[in-house]
Amino acid sequence: MRRILSVCVLVLGTLATPLLADENVTTFTLDNGMDVLVLEDHRAPVAVQMVWYRAGAADEPPGHSGIAHFLEHLLFKGTDTLAPGEFSKTVAANGGTDNAFTSWDYTAYYQRVAADRLELMMRMESDRMRNLRLSEEDIVTERQVILEERNQRTDSDPGALFGEQRRAAQYMNHPYGIPVIGWRHEMEQLSMEDAMAFYERFYAPNNAILIVAGDVEPEEVRTLAETYYGPLAPTEGLAPRVRPQEPPQLSERRLTYSDPRVSQPYVTRSYLAPVRRAGAQEEAAALTLLANLLGGSSTTSVLARKLQFEEQTAIYTGAFYDGTSLDPMSFGLVIVPQEGVPLAEAEAALDRALAEFIEEGVDPEQFARLKAQIRASEIYARDDVQAAARRYGMALTTGLTVDDVQAWPEVLMAVTEQDVIDAAKAVFDKRRAVTGWLMREETAQAEEVTQ
Repeated sequence: MRRILSVCVLVLGTLATPLLADENVTTFTLDNGMDVLVLEDHRAPVAVQMVWYRAGAADEPPGHSGIAHFLEHLLFKGTDTLAPGEFSKTVAANGGTDNAFTSWDYTAYYQRVAADRLELMMRMESDRMRNLRLSEEDIVTERQVILEERNQRTDSDPGALFGEQRRAAQYMNHPYGIPVIGWRHEMEQLSMEDAMAFYERFYAPNNAILIVAGDVEPEEVRTLAETYYGPLAPTEGLAPRVRPQEPPQLSERRLTYSDPRVSQPYVTRSYLAPVRRAGAQEEAAALTLLANLLGGSSTTSVLARKLQFEEQTAIYTGAFYDGTSLDPMSFGLVIVPQEGVPLAEAEAALDRALAEFIEEGVDPEQFARLKAQIRASEIYARDDVQAAARRYGMALTTGLTVDDVQAWPEVLMAVTEQDVIDAAKAVFDKRRAVTGWLMREETAQAEEVTQ
């Protein structure tokens, strides 16, 4: 349940912090093909360095799931000049913080430090881009770490297991159906050779984006980048990112998952949906507004008002949409029924609410309020340079441009009420949906009787 709530809050947060068209951005490319973006913000003597690789879980070779995330862990081991663990210890000793994260489309590493420590961060980050040194002990130790991470985050959580199964049903052919952390039986076999092959192929300056945000000057960043990243050799013959695509979905896919550990049964449905495309973000903008109108607020959204307060069928409803990815992602809906309400009844109530929304159209007052929130949030978006760097990194690693990022707020503002309804009609086709029921074991037996 917490996982569902966090996803829905993330959608609202994404909409509530749009990028600013007047952000002070400078871009250039090093001779070895590394792209660099500098985002100036001189209000505090702080700098954030992020290195984004155009490689994630969806770029893994078949049968080696989890290797992108595994390598993310391994990059905190040693190089010729850094002992294992020394990277993060050095960041901390200089008053900074660092971390990394992996998604299907990218892997990113970052440090947030005082601006006068930027050179040190570049020296260390550029070193591990090409000079990683691993031992078999590193492989064994860190492989156990990621297996334990899977134990804690997935295998011990019925909602997470259910989510894996739903995603696998959503993507029959595309690697988005494979969990970022990996399938356990494949994770257990990850080797030194697997890690180094992925590293040598993808961890290269011509497959990376350096983003520096904060109290920095573009020419200073250029000089440092040319000094530390410039000498690194590019990977020759790096192929374009082409993944297997989904065949047309011709019928609804349904699944149930029951587990005695389930505390709250619920129904969820997801549809493949278009994503933001360079120079053509209008459809994604309409879907973003649709998600927030339907489920962006726990009290004022369409589904909340209808199903939680008027009908009192549900204790929670939500809608979520992930529009920043290289290939089509999904638009999702969820309903958590009141105690005693069967899942079949909850699903029927959700269907009725969606049909009524499409028939009645968008409430003009609600739509105006949502757009006013977007305008107001532009002010708050100025306050976090790390969040701004992250938004640019996510966009640039998924095929968007700086112009797309800066145009996004105005694209959102240009969406009309009819655009939202048209987007809903285009996406909400149950023949192209995956519907799932998560339930307790005793609930599963009761549902079988009522069907």
